[in-house]
Amino acid sequence: SFLTRARSLLRIRNQLVRECLAELLSTFVLMIITLGTAAQRIAFFETKGNLITAYVGSAIAVMAGIYVAGGISGAHMNPAFSLAMCLTEQLPWWKFPIFVVVQTLASFISAGAVYILYYDAIWHYSNGTLTVSGPRETASIFATYPADNVSVANGFLDQVIGTGVLLVVVLGLMDSRNKPVPKGLEPVVVALLVLSIECSMGANCGCPLNPARDLGPRLFTYVAGWGPEVFRWVEGRG
Repeated sequence: SFLTRARSLLRIRNQLVRECLAELLSTFVLMIITLGTAAQRIAFFETKGNLITAYVGSAIAVMAGIYVAGGISGAHMNPAFSLAMCLTEQLPWWKFPIFVVVQTLASFISAGAVYILYYDAIWHYSNGTLTVSGPRETASIFATYPADNVSVANGFLDQVIGTGVLLVVVLGLMDSRNKPVPKGLEPVVVALLVLSIECSMGANCGCPLNPARDLGPRLFTYVAGWGPEVFRWVEGRG
């Protein structure tokens, strides 16, 4: 049939290309849902969402991303996790920079998609000015920024601990010698783990846990009109 012939022609046989496309798609799914929950909460004055919906939505986004590409690339979606896979010899080191670039690119693209999706709401909420600080700031829709009076050192420690807890538990789940998770439910357990970390460690810096999740959208805000201030440590942003 035509569909069979088309499927044969379009099938990607190169394993690296397949893995890169899987990482791109899974990270895009993760990020468009995660950033979408933030946009819906902030740009609509918390009438269409709140902190709880943002936490739940981003946790479920992790689950969705793993189900999309877990069987192809492992659905890392996170440079920190890719690094952990290299350190445990489950991913070749030469693939690490490729995965990081793909994950960051997917996050950048998803930020653009969310910006387009909520374009009118963002500009209405911001009164026509894209800012990183102040009562009508919109940069935190896309990237994470510190809470008031959080120092650089405290923010760094916050991310090390949060990401460390994430990696330790995920590696424990992957260990076949450990207590196994029922097959097929691993993404659900990881989503619950992310939700628990967000609920317990999200106050200081928004709980990014993922360099690509923060860097890609931050780069987007830089080129989209928020300017170089997105790369500065902003204290007392309220």
